[in-house]
Order: sequence, then C-alpha cells, then structure tokens
Amino acid sequence: MTTAQRPTLEAVARLAGVSRATVSRVVNGSTTVAEPIQEAVRLAVAELGYVPNLAARSLVTQRTDSIALVLPEAATRVFSDDQVFPGIIRGAAQELEAADKQLVLMLAGSPAGHDRVERYTTGRHVDGVLFASLHGEDPLPGRLARLGIPVVCSGRPLDGADVPYVDVDHVGGVATAVRHLLDSGRRRIATIAGPQDMVAGIERLTGYRNTVAEAGLPELVATGDFTRESGATAMRQLLAEHPDLDAVFAASDLMAHAALRTLRAAGRRVPDDVAVIGFDDIETAAYTEPPLTTVRQPIVQLGRQMTRLLLRLAAGEAIESVVLPTELIIRESA
Repeated sequence: MTTAQRPTLEAVARLAGVSRATVSRVVNGSTTVAEPIQEAVRLAVAELGYVPNLAARSLVTQRTDSIALVLPEAATRVFSDDQVFPGIIRGAAQELEAADKQLVLMLAGSPAGHDRVERYTTGRHVDGVLFASLHGEDPLPGRLARLGIPVVCSGRPLDGADVPYVDVDHVGGVATAVRHLLDSGRRRIATIAGPQDMVAGIERLTGYRNTVAEAGLPELVATGDFTRESGATAMRQLLAEHPDLDAVFAASDLMAHAALRTLRAAGRRVPDDVAVIGFDDIETAAYTEPPLTTVRQPIVQLGRQMTRLLLRLAAGEAIESVVLPTELIIRESA
C-alpha cells in the first residue's frame, strides 16, 4: 500500500498554469495578483486539497493569525464561577473564529506569568494583544503599544497610557441602581466596593459616592475583591458598623450573593429590612433567594467589541475607545 503524497506548491502552479511565486503570493494573501489568476489558483488549491505551510506563510506576511488574550489573574479566579472572564473569552473566540484566526489564552496572575506574557508578545508570536483585566498601573499594555504591537484593553489603563479600550458604563450603571434604592425610600444605603486597583472597582465606587452625595446621605463603605468570601466579610463589617442600614449595593453579583446569605444569617429580611442590588447579572442572579436585582453589563459583547477593535487596529485602521451601556434588572431583592 502506498501513502498519498501531500500536494505541493509546484503541483498547484502546474494545474493553475502560473508560476510557483504567483501561487505563493495568492495563498499568502497578496492583493497584487489579478483576480482571474487568483481565482485559477484558488480552484487549483481546492481541487488538489493543498494546505499552505503556516510557518512559511507567517514569514512571508509577518502575520501569525493569532491573537493573545491576557488575563492578569490567578487561575483560581479565572476558572471560578465568576462569569465575567468566561464571557469575555467567549466573545473574543466568536469574533476570531469568524475572522479565521486563533485565540491564545495567557494567564499573568504572578510576576513570572507577567514576564512570560511580555517575552511571548514582544517576540511577535501573535498579531495583537487583548488585556481582559488590569490591576494597578500595569505598564505592559503601554509598553507593547509603544513597540508597535496592537493592544486593546478591557477598561481604561490606570497608568494613563494612550491605549484603546472597551468598557461598560460603571458609574452610570451604579447611579441607576442607587437611585432605584432612593426611589423606594431607602436612606441608609451601604456599598460593598470592589478592589481599588481595578478600574471597575474604582468607577463603581465613584458611582455610589456621587449618587449618595447628591441625595445628601452618608457614605457607608466596606471593600471586597469581587469574590463571595470578601462579600461575606464586608457584609458582616457593615452590619457591625451600621446596624441601621436599610440597603446594600454590592459591586459584583458574587459579593451580593454572599451579602444575601450573611443578612439571612443575621436575621435580616430581604428586601423588607434590607434591599440588595448587585452588578454583572450573572446567570445565577435570577435564582438566588430572593432573586437578585442587578446591573447587567453586556460582557460577551464587550469581548466581541474588544476583538473587533483589535483586528481593525492590526489592519492599520484608526480606532477609538468604546463604552457600552448597562441596564438595571429589577427582581425581588430590591
């Protein structure tokens, strides 16, 4: 039994009636070849089942057809039941699949991981980089952008780097939530804020502070890190410091879930004694007891929009940052 030989570039050239160099230009995406000749080459490729050498193609085009999605988080956070990161990954993967490009997922939750991402991306192993979260004044996005590597972030870089980003309207979303509490007669409104080294945590706290200040009410603040554990700790702190509170805005649904359980354990009825609102509208928000009122952010759309901008940037187009709207989803908890 003989093994069939893999079709070669020369075989495609013979069948199409053109030179080997012409076939190479066509399969590598060159636009300098006349359309009738491109069509002849495409037909020959299809007939022979020719598969281009991707390594050689990347040398010719200086493209890898791969995009890195960097998550500066520990693996335990990325692969927890927090649906933000899976949503961003899903949105990015959908856009890249439609563009026939590959997604390279990279975790950078440690100094070693951060260094590995920098070496890999500056080595031009990818055509661009998406940063799905940033902590503090991380200089890497700005440094990559200055090297000419296309970069798009989820959220505004805190170091002031001129890097395009896609985000949601955190401040406006929280303002809508707190006004809903005010309209229902709540006057001792506390917040479980998110981490203050992330733009989402900072801006959600800003939205809370602005709105309670407009109403002439005091700030009642405890801080968590978007996890259930921190939400429970912050809720216990708020109850100890402000036992007369009558509402809580939590900066993530996971922290809001923990607040619901902590309030129940303390004998507080939701929403009769204390109203609770979260942020994210993760899938389980509709199935808590009681169902959670929350601010919905279009997280899959955010991942898709980030990827669209990056592909346009990599193609040499001028782009601008985008802020997506949020929506208050009213359920029984508030």
